[in-house]
Amino acid sequence: MRRPELVELVLRSVPDVGEVATRLAADRRSPVASVAGRRPASRRGRRLGAVVGAPLEELPTSLRNPERAGRKRTLDAAERAAAKIAESGTDADLTPEEVAGAEAIIVVFGRPAILVQDGRFFPPPHPWEKLEECRADIEAVLPRVGRIEVAGHPRYEWVGTGFVAGDGLVLTNRHVAKEFARPVGRGKWDFEAGMTVTIDFAEELSSAAPREHPVTEVVAVHEEVDLAVLRVGPRAGGTAVPAALPLSRAPQRARKGRQVYVVGYPAADPGRNDAEVMGRIFNDIYNVKRLQPGGVRGTKGLLHSHDCSTLGGNSGSCVVDLETHQVVGLHFQGRYLEANWAVTLSKLLADPKIKKAGLNFV
Repeated sequence: MRRPELVELVLRSVPDVGEVATRLAADRRSPVASVAGRRPASRRGRRLGAVVGAPLEELPTSLRNPERAGRKRTLDAAERAAAKIAESGTDADLTPEEVAGAEAIIVVFGRPAILVQDGRFFPPPHPWEKLEECRADIEAVLPRVGRIEVAGHPRYEWVGTGFVAGDGLVLTNRHVAKEFARPVGRGKWDFEAGMTVTIDFAEELSSAAPREHPVTEVVAVHEEVDLAVLRVGPRAGGTAVPAALPLSRAPQRARKGRQVYVVGYPAADPGRNDAEVMGRIFNDIYNVKRLQPGGVRGTKGLLHSHDCSTLGGNSGSCVVDLETHQVVGLHFQGRYLEANWAVTLSKLLADPKIKKAGLNFV
């Protein structure tokens, strides 16, 4: 079976497919095998401690627990897929097993979704060693991204991601805010009756202690782009809201080919993404903080597209430039093997709502 779009994604996201084939042939313990493993999903991040309780340095090994036959099939298929793609490029003719192997290559080597635990991200796979070089800068971003949670919602315990973008201000999507807020006239919004909203800056793998701050006001909801600004207060006891992330004024930071990363809370999203593919990418561990590297694919008006591995819960995630660690975009939607879209924040500098909100542009 030929899958040109999948092959193109492998070629775009993996610098040297031939080297990957060689590595897979040489190392039968490759982390590619781990994508065949499955873990039960959890609706609440802090409940995952009962499922996966290993410390940070041990967890990658604990995740590699598929049956041996499954591991070998995955590795064999990935090796064959890599060899075919290295030889034939977009003309590579992949079997169904090799399609799964190619997806596993993307997960591990191309566009991984890296777990975060205790404020640290897991060791990045090749070719993302640069993340390790930037560890201090990236880990300064992580605690300023949180999960937006709603008590009293009829369907959901949490509705998306947000990040600190001003003094006590959080950016998220309009479609996220609409889950708990309603328009009340003249451009103003208020909370739905009976709902209480918080943002939790923890909710990492195996986290036991939340870092919840109350959402006290819907400052602005944009009419043209999928963006909302929320006001957040200190925690009980007076703990201040984390410092704002720097928002880039430079539109060239979001140009095609620029390396970026997303920080957010991917959730199981079977309505828009294949469940088996999601299981391979996320090991069926959802609703917790992830670091998701990738690249900008193009721009269109106020938006830009990127190819980080995101899911529905990533709505409201920050898209961060890997060179400057400034936020270039607000992620709002995506679909595996197609595109992810984000609002280019620098293009809203003159927008009245944005200027009035007082976001942290640098």
